[in-house]
Amino acid sequence: MKENVGIAAVGIYIPENRMSAAEISEKTKGVWSEEAIREKLGIVEKSIPGENDGTQEMGVKAALAAIEEYKIDPKEIDLILCMGEEWKEYPLTTSALYIQDKIGAVNAWGIDVQNRCCTTVSAMKIAKDMLIADEEIHTVMVVGGYRNGDFVDFEDKSMSMMYNLSAGAGAIVLKDGMTKNLLLGSHIIADGSLSRDAGVEIGGINQPITKENMDRAYKSLTLMNPGPMKARLNEVSMKNWMKCIDRSLEKSGIGRDGIDYLAVLHFKKSMHKFMLGELGLTEEQSIYLEHYGHMGQVDQILSLKLGLDAGKVKDGDYVLMIAAGIGYVWAANVVKWGEA
Repeated sequence: MKENVGIAAVGIYIPENRMSAAEISEKTKGVWSEEAIREKLGIVEKSIPGENDGTQEMGVKAALAAIEEYKIDPKEIDLILCMGEEWKEYPLTTSALYIQDKIGAVNAWGIDVQNRCCTTVSAMKIAKDMLIADEEIHTVMVVGGYRNGDFVDFEDKSMSMMYNLSAGAGAIVLKDGMTKNLLLGSHIIADGSLSRDAGVEIGGINQPITKENMDRAYKSLTLMNPGPMKARLNEVSMKNWMKCIDRSLEKSGIGRDGIDYLAVLHFKKSMHKFMLGELGLTEEQSIYLEHYGHMGQVDQILSLKLGLDAGKVKDGDYVLMIAAGIGYVWAANVVKWGEA
């Protein structure tokens, strides 16, 4: 039974503040119209952080939401895998340990993991493997916050793919010996040749923040090698993503025709429709996050929670979670919701 790893709780925190398509259009100086942002980029509005919405603090709020809704005893948590972003209140602090203290998980140890927008799917695989392998681990919380949208320069035309970056946090609790909501197969592919093609250009060792570049530094999330990056992604991205999907389905003992719900990140509307078509799904079998934007690695947890609340995820359903992150990484997993 220890090998039956399942989801015991799901929690979400979304800031109240919003940025509308009209406001995004204004920040692009009219290069992108409000209509194009809505119809092409698929952003009606997105969540943006408020005064107290730091990355770590939002992670705490999502963790507490999961604990309270699902009646989880924080003292039973053995491990916290924080998938929150590196842009946080204080650099070089460990977010997992901050969350551990704030939620009262006094018996847990914690570690931060990073795989960009694939981190939740990757961390769920890590959690399952550790739950099976370690006799002392029975409950793992995967949790974290995201607000990388702070770095977006809306006047950088090459960055339109990241105009959707928003803010929020998610938490998901996994336990061994479960008889429901089982995490089945996962598959992840990485292409390190793209590892430095996108990122925050100023603020690290190679280009420290100075008084001369300070204004640009905090808007320097950019494509540092756009031409070769786009060419390489055109060559391998969809192929790798579909391989992850098909391998995770194969490991779970089902085919594409077995998918009941797709928990997918936010991307432009045409890509969302294309992905549904490739997998033989209808729009009723997913939720397009046009009112939330792209919360990075939180998207899969958000989509699952929204799907549960809307009755789109029901007992007996197979849920496919998919993600892709700069670096570049593609990932997928399968969850069998309800009793096994």
